[in-house]
Parts: sequence; structure tokens; C-alpha cells
Amino acid sequence: MVRRVWLFDLDNTLHNAGASAFRYFDGAMNRYIEEHLQVAPEEADRLRADYWHRYGSTLLGLIRHHGVRPSHFVRHTHAFPGLERELVGHPHDLAALRHLTGRKIVLTNAGRDYALRVLKALRMEGLFDEVIGIEEMRMFGHLRPKPDARLFRALAARLGVHPSRCVLVEDTLLHQRAAHAVGMRTVWMQRWLKHHAHGPEVGVYLHRRPPYVCARIKTLQQLRRLP
Repeated sequence: MVRRVWLFDLDNTLHNAGASAFRYFDGAMNRYIEEHLQVAPEEADRLRADYWHRYGSTLLGLIRHHGVRPSHFVRHTHAFPGLERELVGHPHDLAALRHLTGRKIVLTNAGRDYALRVLKALRMEGLFDEVIGIEEMRMFGHLRPKPDARLFRALAARLGVHPSRCVLVEDTLLHQRAAHAVGMRTVWMQRWLKHHAHGPEVGVYLHRRPPYVCARIKTLQQLRRLP
């Protein structure tokens, strides 16, 4: 029997990004846009938020409209001095991941080096079979990060499994909707979310389960009880 493949988001799924990285990301991206697009701070902030809402990724908007190179963007926006001291995980997650059967992959719209840095600080670096960052989500020369359905189909094909054998564990509903559309199972991690979702998902409340979400969890231990 083909083993189940677990696709884990990173920020606000494996750790509390709101208490660490998210306090830096917006400012770092704004400064990048100001400097490289030569715009005022207010315009940089508007573009960052607008591209996030329109594409699910600020970087994707910068690529499409301004020709920004992914590696350049990631290098200049993911360097957070002292980040390790602020990372907040959960000690029971280590045991939960060790006992979870199947292949485990981190699939994040953040940079790969940043992801490896976070996983190492949380002592999770040896618990995953693969770590895929946004700069690696390329198809035919184009970046196709989450929530692009083509990414999910191509990843399942590369892993040699039917999409139905994949489970996406995410805090972002926009990504789960796309994964569910190609046949993947979806799990909504809610531990570090506020009373309602934010970003491009304003108004989606945590006590409601959209039809494209298979399960809602607050701890990784709950994954072992999924059918």
C-alpha cells in the first residue's frame, strides 16, 4: 500500500509565526519594495498587501509586474537577526511528528534557507524527508507557489502518488481550497490563528469548517486520529 504523504506548511502551522517571523516579514518586504521599485513607503505597503490579496504571495505579484528575481527577494527579506530566540513551537509536536507514519514534507511559501533555520531552532530538522521553499516551486520556468493547483498536481506526480494520498496541513484556507480541488485531503491548523482568519481570508471564522476542509486541528497529535 502506498504510504500517506504529509505536506506541512511552516509558519503558523509548525510554529507560532505571529510571535516571531511575522513581526519582521511585512517590514522587510516593504523596505525591499521601497528600495528596488523606488516608491514611497505608503506605496510599498499598498503593493505588498495588494499582491498578497490578489495572488496569495507578495513575491508572485512582484515577479509578474516588476520582474523581481525570487532568489534576490528571498535573500533580502528573510534575514532576521536573532530570530531563533523568538521562535515558539510546542514540545509535544516533536513526539507527534516522530510517531506520524508516512512521508513528511515541509511545503512553504517562505524561503528554503529560512525554513531550515526555523526547523533547526525547533529541533525538527531531522523529522522531515524534504523541505521545499518558494524559490523551488517552479514549473516550466515559472514560479508556481501555493495556492497554484498546478504545483499540487506536479508535486504528487513527482512523489509517485495519487493526490488523494496527500494531506496538506495548513493554516491558510486559500491554499487548502486549491489542494482539495486536485483531490488532496486538507487539515486546517488553527492553534495560532486569531478568532478569525486574516490576510486574504478576512471573515472566515475558526468555528466554521468550509466544505474543502477535511478536518480542523489545534495540535499535531490530532493528526494520528485522522481516518
